[in-house]
Amino acid sequence: MLPAGIPAHRRGPVAERVTNWSLRHRAAAILGWLALVALAWALGTFAPGTDARSSPAGDAGTGQAALDRQHTREPFWENVLVQPPSPAATADLATTLTTSGAAADIRSQVSADGRSELVSFRITGSGAEIRTHLATATATVGTVAARHPDIRLAQAGDLSVSGAVDKSIKEDIGRSEARSLPITVLILLVVFGSLVAAAVPVLLAGTAVAATFGFLSVVDNWIPVNSATSAITLLIGMAVGVDYSLFFLRRAREERAHGVDESIRIAARTSGHVIVVSGLTVVLCVTGLLFTGLDNLQGLTAGTILVVGLAVLAAVTVLPATLSLLGSRVDRGRIPWLGRRPARSRLWAAVAGVVTRRPALWSGLATALLVLLTLPALGMRLQDPAPTESLPRSIPVIDAAVRMQEAFPGITMPAHVVLWNTHGGPVDTPALRRAIEELTAEVPRPAVVVPVDQALVVRVPLGGTGNDETASRALTTLRETLLPRTVGRIDGVGYAVAGRTAESHDFTEQAVARAPYTFGFILLLAFVLLLVVFRSVAVPLVSILLNLLSAGAAYGVLTLVFQDGFLAPLLGFTPYGGVLGWLPMFLFVLLFGLSTDYHVFILSRIRERRLSGGPARQAIVEGTASSSGVVTSAALIMTGVFSVFLSLAAIEYKMLGLGMAFAILLDATIVRGVLLPAALALFGDRLWRTQAVAGLKAPSRTLHLS
Repeated sequence: MLPAGIPAHRRGPVAERVTNWSLRHRAAAILGWLALVALAWALGTFAPGTDARSSPAGDAGTGQAALDRQHTREPFWENVLVQPPSPAATADLATTLTTSGAAADIRSQVSADGRSELVSFRITGSGAEIRTHLATATATVGTVAARHPDIRLAQAGDLSVSGAVDKSIKEDIGRSEARSLPITVLILLVVFGSLVAAAVPVLLAGTAVAATFGFLSVVDNWIPVNSATSAITLLIGMAVGVDYSLFFLRRAREERAHGVDESIRIAARTSGHVIVVSGLTVVLCVTGLLFTGLDNLQGLTAGTILVVGLAVLAAVTVLPATLSLLGSRVDRGRIPWLGRRPARSRLWAAVAGVVTRRPALWSGLATALLVLLTLPALGMRLQDPAPTESLPRSIPVIDAAVRMQEAFPGITMPAHVVLWNTHGGPVDTPALRRAIEELTAEVPRPAVVVPVDQALVVRVPLGGTGNDETASRALTTLRETLLPRTVGRIDGVGYAVAGRTAESHDFTEQAVARAPYTFGFILLLAFVLLLVVFRSVAVPLVSILLNLLSAGAAYGVLTLVFQDGFLAPLLGFTPYGGVLGWLPMFLFVLLFGLSTDYHVFILSRIRERRLSGGPARQAIVEGTASSSGVVTSAALIMTGVFSVFLSLAAIEYKMLGLGMAFAILLDATIVRGVLLPAALALFGDRLWRTQAVAGLKAPSRTLHLS
């Protein structure tokens, strides 16, 4: 029991104390939150600064750094595919482009089979002129194409392809915003059966995401934040923000008989504490991405930490104040036949009852299923898609790039061999030019030498699709054989290979090399956190094993679907033979963090029943029955939100969406609903009696965490 004389607002965990303050100062809590959101928006809108640029990993980063030291930037090149070859159309195109003033260094080549011709040109100008000249060149190609209706003229190049990618990402973000909100609201209406109750979690999650974007605009001055980070932050923010509000609101509803404010205090002492623990776990787990040393993941880490931290803050401050202010009005706008389900789930009670009667059998069956799903992951091949593999061919520029790639392998993603003087000054010398001629003589496609201030860039087509095994082997040969025996013989010349292929290769290589540090950090962190919360060695060991099974099953499904092409026509993509290089690590980190919500919530309810004196098996059944309903609802929201990614254009988003949606749904059903009760039943009271260290006291019988 708590000692007498301690004021009520100072008792209990931090979440309860913060909630008590919010209940006593409702206006301050609500207005303070709105002020924080407004401040974040103002900072993001008006704060000065320059967006930080990301640096590629490995050798590609070395080459990019050498280019960044120059006073001018590498020029952009565009290509026009001419099919079938037409001297008249090619001459017309070259003359018209030259006259426009938007293009220079126009050159052409014919494919090996003689069925295609490629016209390449450099976009002239600098700074803002480049985009204007690109538009002029693109319009010129269209004009020439109209004069030769029997000839295909299709344009794709550095800027046009990257522009198509950027446009697709922006459209995908817009679609994800438009589609995730209705799904979330619909599920909340089914759960609560009330328009007001459903609106509260959405508004809190939405304001948390808005504040995150404002703060990210400031963080972007020091840490690279790309558009993919924005899309992922949006969906993570909506998912965890709604989930945390759902946990809190459902528990407050269960305790309504104690009065409005007292039910909120009970919810803070139980679900609020779990929210804080879970949010802290997500934040700490995501920091594991920093072990990769990849600055492209720093923005993603910062965005996840901000949005989860703000969601936790909202759940224990403005949410209690809002519920107290609304009182019984939170149930207004009730929809008949919805939201009237009992707090105790009969379905999960029945499932838990069955599996706890024969725990060994059900543990074996569930584990066998997860292991079976994991098996395809043994053949997983990490490979980032090229733009032509990422986006659908319905986009004209992507279709043009695919056709070019088929006729001129490697032309759309050439290697950029960067050459510079290690002693400073110009690098271009007759000796180096002769070495470059030796180098280009050994590559299958014509190379282009481009001066960039005092450096040189040799654009070397690698063959293949740009990111496949053929391109990877060609990149290795270029780095380890061709360059050392040609330009490597010239004293004072530094060299490195940059470009999309090299950047993707080096990124994946570094991510794989650092993955053991990230995985080890997450496993150790999860063990320590659960050890502190439950004061048992067995609980974190069982939890980690279950999470590993969930992650493995998600990896297997990703491999089966995206690498092997299972369900590809249904999901609207073309498999390219690999899985996104950083996705398994990111999925592992995020899944470990987010699954803690469900795990801690269910385990706390079970321990609450056990500490009240009930038999072990009954505690498992009742704890599962009273928690799995809300866990399933929360998982459906997360699954629905992440499933939105499956409807987007880029294959990277489809992978992330399927991986997270499947893993969370599997975790909340098979793992938490079947395997966890079975495992707990196998351990029995030994699970709670296994004390970790002498410094961790046994939990009080009056302690409630759920």
